[in-house]
Amino acid sequence: MRSTVIGGAMLPHAPQFFTMPESEDKQNVEKVRAVAADIGRRLRALKPDLWIIFSNDHVEQFFQHSCPPFTIHVGGEASGEFAGRKFNWKVPSEIGFEIVRQLYRQNFDPAFSSTAKIDYAIGIPLSHLEHTDAVLPIYVNAYLPPQPTMERCYQFGQAIARTVTSLGLKTVVLSSGGMSHFPGTDRYSNPEVEWDKRVLEKLAAGNLKSLIGYDEAELDDTGNIELRCWACAAGALGERKPDVVSFDPSWHHNYASLAWIGGDSKAASAHYPNIKPELVELTNALHALAHEEDTRVRYVKNPGAYADGFKLPPDQRQALIDFDMPTFVKMGAHPLVPFLAQMQIQRLRRKP
Repeated sequence: MRSTVIGGAMLPHAPQFFTMPESEDKQNVEKVRAVAADIGRRLRALKPDLWIIFSNDHVEQFFQHSCPPFTIHVGGEASGEFAGRKFNWKVPSEIGFEIVRQLYRQNFDPAFSSTAKIDYAIGIPLSHLEHTDAVLPIYVNAYLPPQPTMERCYQFGQAIARTVTSLGLKTVVLSSGGMSHFPGTDRYSNPEVEWDKRVLEKLAAGNLKSLIGYDEAELDDTGNIELRCWACAAGALGERKPDVVSFDPSWHHNYASLAWIGGDSKAASAHYPNIKPELVELTNALHALAHEEDTRVRYVKNPGAYADGFKLPPDQRQALIDFDMPTFVKMGAHPLVPFLAQMQIQRLRRKP
């Protein structure tokens, strides 16, 4: 079944965007905001049925009392405030409850809340997107060990995608956080710029699953514990190249904004593909040449006669007669079969 996750974004949420201290680069902040506003316009044009945002909680409501790995908001609305700004968004409560039910059936056990607050981790990216529609917040434990692994976050996103697809909901998934920063520590002024660039290079190529390769020690050491939210969105999106990649580091945060505007996740073009139905007969002919000595002798003696022993369309017949490797590969034939056949044929032709 084709996924109904039609788009998404990964966006930063540094509190400085709203507190705007003197140390903040105003032009950099404006660029980040403008990129998000454009992403918001493009995502709204997709006319999704559902918006989901994965976000960490800054050790406020999910801390000492209770700290589940994933919490889904099922209240009718979510509100909060930060730096003199008030936040309030409608929440699709019934959809939230149904997602919880479906996740239970998929062996996930998320918590749910009707009263969880929105802090700047959700309020800033939604404000920058200029988002006013209902949104389903999903909180991810990023800051209080033990946190969910990146593999589990990715799998959780996959389960979300399966659920919204089964419900027939065209969905946009957002994630808030990152990149590298160390709030409250002596490393705050030293974000890991080069590490972040390497991560973004993989994501820009459409390798979203690469996020599961980072363990908790590496995330902590590079100031990227919030990438757990990105991993959730990556699992929901699947392997697809982003349409927007913007990297705008500051002295204390590496701001990064990515967006996927429509389009399905696509499997990479494999060097060794499955056998296409229209190439079965040609593959049989090539396979025999690769593995049967007497067959190769017949082919070398008369390639045309050998080709006529198979029901091949003209282009495949001619490629077999010419033993045209580039054409075999372009047609989508499994390249190992003609490769092995070619070596054996060349060996036979070299014999005195």
